[in-house]
Amino acid sequence: MAVEFATIGELAQLAEARLSKQFWDYANGGSASETTLRRNRSALARWALEQHVLVDVRNIDLTVEFLGKTLPMPVIVAPMGSLYRFCDRGDVEMARGAGREGVVATVSGVCGWPMEEIAEAASAPLIFQLYHHGPRDWVEPRLERVMKCPQYMAICLTVDNAIYSRRDRDHLNRFVANSRAAGRAIPEPGGPDHDYVRRLTWDDVDWLKSICRVPFGVKGIATADDAKRALDHGVDFIWVSNHGGRQLDDARATVDVLPEVVSAVAGRAPIVVDGGFQRGTDVIKGRALGATVVAMGKAASWGLTMGGADGIEGFLKILREEIHIAMGLSGNTSMRELTPAALHRVDY
Repeated sequence: MAVEFATIGELAQLAEARLSKQFWDYANGGSASETTLRRNRSALARWALEQHVLVDVRNIDLTVEFLGKTLPMPVIVAPMGSLYRFCDRGDVEMARGAGREGVVATVSGVCGWPMEEIAEAASAPLIFQLYHHGPRDWVEPRLERVMKCPQYMAICLTVDNAIYSRRDRDHLNRFVANSRAAGRAIPEPGGPDHDYVRRLTWDDVDWLKSICRVPFGVKGIATADDAKRALDHGVDFIWVSNHGGRQLDDARATVDVLPEVVSAVAGRAPIVVDGGFQRGTDVIKGRALGATVVAMGKAASWGLTMGGADGIEGFLKILREEIHIAMGLSGNTSMRELTPAALHRVDY
């Protein structure tokens, strides 16, 4: 049953209270010292919104264009595995709830339900996130299944998981998130060989691009050089991510990397960014710094925890209201016109 919540902060508190410590820490923790996790949030806090007054803000346009689709706001749901831990029929409910608000959800490559069933529940487009957990003759049939479902508008390959990170919270909780962490030979549902990703190179990007009949991107870009290289290999979109602070510890915050990637891409491809984005003002900051859309994972999982599709819908409604209010109070009337001039760097 869905639980009412008045703010995103309250939603987080309710979700933490409902989940076991193991599941909460698994979803909301980071790798090792969690420096990357903290930097994602602290870096966002160092950008302030410039406040312009006496602007007619009766009409505020939150829509953006992404991969040929008009989205109601520059927000998508980031991929998350193990959603069954937070809600019965987790992946299905995530797609259903996001669709009610016209928001694109990204389906994890280790989803707990058939990708076709998830697609049937969605009333908005979906993105499929691929974990390359096996050889090409395993990947290709999987992607064929995706491309047969018209709801999937794009495919992205996660590229920042060559080695599974050491996540201190999970170790302290004696929580085994997957078979790799346990050192067992039992395969996870997501694929036959979780160590296969260690051998991936840009040649695999070329091959994936050649077989994808929908837009194809790479998720996990964290430098301008890699963004340029991805474009050289023909990707259709760039996803700036540090895996929510859950992979490389002591990495840079994605919002700090974003302007360099935007400069390197120079308008040649849309850019997605994730990493610490939780509130409406965060979305404005990401968009002003050059992202096409902002992806949210942890915050979306809180809504899922507290009410399945209803919880996701409620979270997105509050988020949209936060964005609308902050746009108006800062004197901005269109997401399409935001630039870095809408922000100011602060030291506190």
